[in-house]
Amino acid sequence: MRLGELGEFKLIDRIKQQAGLNPDVIRGIGDDAAELKIPAGHHLLTSTDLLIEEVHFRFAWTDGERLGRKAVAVNLSDLAAMGATPRFLYLGLSCPADSELERVEGLLRGVLAECERFGVSLVGGDTCCSPGPWILSVVVEGSAPDGRSVGRNGGRPDDLLMVSGTLGDSALGLSLLQKGKVVPPLLLQRHLAPTPRVALGQALASAGLASAMIDISDGLAADLGHLLRAGRLDAELDLASLPLSTEFAGQYRSNPSLIDLALHGGEDYELLFSVAEDAAPTVERLAAELAVPVSRIGRLKAGSGAIDLREADGQLHPVTADGFDHFASRVGDQP
Repeated sequence: MRLGELGEFKLIDRIKQQAGLNPDVIRGIGDDAAELKIPAGHHLLTSTDLLIEEVHFRFAWTDGERLGRKAVAVNLSDLAAMGATPRFLYLGLSCPADSELERVEGLLRGVLAECERFGVSLVGGDTCCSPGPWILSVVVEGSAPDGRSVGRNGGRPDDLLMVSGTLGDSALGLSLLQKGKVVPPLLLQRHLAPTPRVALGQALASAGLASAMIDISDGLAADLGHLLRAGRLDAELDLASLPLSTEFAGQYRSNPSLIDLALHGGEDYELLFSVAEDAAPTVERLAAELAVPVSRIGRLKAGSGAIDLREADGQLHPVTADGFDHFASRVGDQP
């Protein structure tokens, strides 16, 4: 069955039936605007992302359900970076009328499954027929206690830089997909179905441990550059300390140039944050309780946005703070 045979309003009815109820949602799907409650003493945090077919994803590599999960996950990663509790989500979908209904329903299943996983309510959105390609617009809202959210600009000289998870897996997975090669399952998972570090972000914020934080969507160097410019800082990274998965490290040993993917590749959706040196052991214990690996990868110092990398020879080499950029030359593609 094609989407055009069902029609827009029957599609919206299906979404409404599946979206469920939440006591914090006074008015949701079916009204002109959502009316919502957030806890007293909390501030509202909002983020949005677009996902466009052949730019951010290809149906040759993914399906509707995985796309729906990723669309939610990459947005929640922004809330995680500020230590917020995710609460509400709006989904906009533009696609051709001849789209397979199963693909649309798969997208909805993925969106709702990821929302349920993180306690988020789908409360509104929009649908539109277009000649193509598919376009998804997602808005997420969360809350954080007054004074407890974490921004990019709080880093201090001598703070340690730490990162969750491993780097470069998504970019390497994408590179292998583009070349038509076999992609190890972990690399495929990291590219097509990333996990936002929501619990870690909340824990770091609520405990007041992170002085600055950002999620890695455009690449370690690029997103570190944002953090440095916001705080008027420089950074020194240690090459040997960059966390690499077994799958990435195996290919890196035979092709050292792959380190560029760990530095600049993007779509890791890990948290990069700064902490006082004496707080690092507490962060490591907290992360272990959450079963999220974290690594110390460098240090901040006074400056104006420069990044140096200490390589195996002990020498410092400058790293450009570039990564994925939709409107400029960029490292690879990010479909």
